[in-house]
Amino acid sequence: MTTDISTALNNVKQELQQTIWGFTQEQFNLVPFVGSWTAGQVAEHIIRFSSGGAPILNAPGTVSERDPAEKIEQLRDLFLNFNIKMIAPAFIEPSGGPHQKNTVISSLENCFSPMIELSKSQDLTLIYPDFDLPQFGTLTRLEWAYFMLFHTQRHIRQLNNIKENLK
Repeated sequence: MTTDISTALNNVKQELQQTIWGFTQEQFNLVPFVGSWTAGQVAEHIIRFSSGGAPILNAPGTVSERDPAEKIEQLRDLFLNFNIKMIAPAFIEPSGGPHQKNTVISSLENCFSPMIELSKSQDLTLIYPDFDLPQFGTLTRLEWAYFMLFHTQRHIRQLNNIKENLK
């Protein structure tokens, strides 16, 4: 399962970077419709969120008394349900910008690459006890990695929607 999540995280990183490259620098900072973030803001939000991935996968963990993949399906069902509008917690809300595409791409690489490497080498069955996720409680490292994956997939879809609305 470690190989699966490592590969999935690498693939989503590449898809995200390609999606961002699809915006011109100007488009990257345009609000596509009322109430929307810009593509740059979405990317900054992903960076703020994903920058916690490596520290979580590298933090001390506790032995789990349950299936380490138990909550993956629930996380997927929530984050890939595009009929639900989610509100980001304040600590991962993006700034107003403007955002530079090249800087964002570099920052994404710096967030995802360590997380991908740690997903190959760490014991993903351990629980990360330092944070209770509302609705889910504590998650295993494996579940956190999938959370990062699903969160990014959700925002890739949002970026594609933004791109469509800028045409």
